[in-house]
Amino acid sequence: MDSISPALVIAFIVILYLIGSIKILAEYERAVIFRLGKLLPQPKGPGVILVFAPLDRIVRVSLRTVVMDVPPQDVITRDNVSVKVNAVVYFRVMDPRRAIVEVESYQYATSQLAQTTLRSVLGQVELDDLLSERERLNQQLQLQLDQHTDPWGIKVSSVEVKHVDLPPDMQRAMARQAEAEREKRAKIVHAAGELEASQKLAKQYDQYRPFPDLALNGQQVLSENIADLAGLSAAYDARRLSLGERRAILRICPTAAVGCGRDVAQPGSAPEWGSGGRGFKSRRPDSPSRFARGKFGPP
Repeated sequence: MDSISPALVIAFIVILYLIGSIKILAEYERAVIFRLGKLLPQPKGPGVILVFAPLDRIVRVSLRTVVMDVPPQDVITRDNVSVKVNAVVYFRVMDPRRAIVEVESYQYATSQLAQTTLRSVLGQVELDDLLSERERLNQQLQLQLDQHTDPWGIKVSSVEVKHVDLPPDMQRAMARQAEAEREKRAKIVHAAGELEASQKLAKQYDQYRPFPDLALNGQQVLSENIADLAGLSAAYDARRLSLGERRAILRICPTAAVGCGRDVAQPGSAPEWGSGGRGFKSRRPDSPSRFARGKFGPP
């Protein structure tokens, strides 16, 4: 049996070495190579590259956006309220060489920096601002993180506060405050509705006022609202109704004196308009009215 040629053996070893030196990098990967301990000027990839071990040492770096969850942090706000806040950070490597050389582990360093920045920024605002101004706080967190990670070749694209965990007693206090605010708005709306209704009723009454004998619609309006004569008596006193208006009211509701004047009519007595515009007052049955005495003529 013939002996194997040494040249053939060397060639076979060289071919195996070259095959082992071939590395394939994906589109989103870059290779930072240290040759004899020195960093090469440019990262390699993507595609097929050659790494000559043991002279070269390769470090793969992904250029995709990393989504990092910041664990819940105990934060004391400016108004001394203790809350738990967690967030999420979106960042990516822009310079693979600095991400490997400038910091030992860029992912761990970014995570720790995000936690400390979250406590620092949110501790300077009040609880109401923390709950209502999320967008402004997110931008402030993103700017501070991006400023600190820029020397590492890291770009922080976004920071979002996910959840604010309030103490139970604070949740109950906020619920009571919201309920009181809703009741306040309901009372304001109800009062505004009553004011508008009274203004429209007075406007409609003024339209029929020049025609007391022909104002059938005005009499109907007064009839429908006669149950609230106690509230309308002040308007009657202020307007000092004319004789025709008084006759119209008496014809519509003979018992209008009840609740409208200062004296309540006795059973069997007829209402009569009081002197001085002070409302109706009762008179005795045997006392003739002014209409019966012919002072103003029959009603």
